[in-house]
Amino acid sequence: MELFTEVFRILHDTYKDLRIPLNYVNDYTFAVAVLLSAQTTDEAVNKATADLFEIANTPEKMLELGENELKNFIKSVGLYNNKAKNIIEMAEILVEKFNSQLPSSREDLESLPGIGRKSANVLLNNIFGIPCIPVDTHVKRLSYRIGLSNSQNVKKVEDDLNKGVPKKYVPTASIALQTHGRRICMAKTPRCDICPIKHICLKRLV
Repeated sequence: MELFTEVFRILHDTYKDLRIPLNYVNDYTFAVAVLLSAQTTDEAVNKATADLFEIANTPEKMLELGENELKNFIKSVGLYNNKAKNIIEMAEILVEKFNSQLPSSREDLESLPGIGRKSANVLLNNIFGIPCIPVDTHVKRLSYRIGLSNSQNVKKVEDDLNKGVPKKYVPTASIALQTHGRRICMAKTPRCDICPIKHICLKRLV
């Protein structure tokens, strides 16, 4: 466990402002932004939602907007047709089943269209304060490369991180690895010469 402690101590010292770079105005719009962010950059999502969230910031307002009009706002986002369908269906379920509020259980969150385990973890962690470690492409890749996990299976990586990451770092562990993956430990051309954890990284360059 010393590796986990040292890795996350250094990453948290290196990257001071560890927050998800998605713009939102309330819990509902955060969920919409998270849904939109799948296979899309946060920058693209923020650009698409800047105007959208001014007029559709509740499930009811999203339903009033409608699927076709929603597509006009998010057409610059990857897979926008399917995402628009999921957003409208999610709004319908929230209104009909959850009194227009996001549910606080993993099971209920994962029952919403477009919300898988990773997205549910993001929502639980950031909205409800339930410590989780969402595993995306960056987190999975860095966990194996650094030596935090011997697996490249998403669920196994999540389990390994949950077991090893010190409790105080759990809420921001995922964003710490994501930030490091974007700025230093890129997939094809990692900047190992300036990496703050190069002295303890296994450097499995895959």
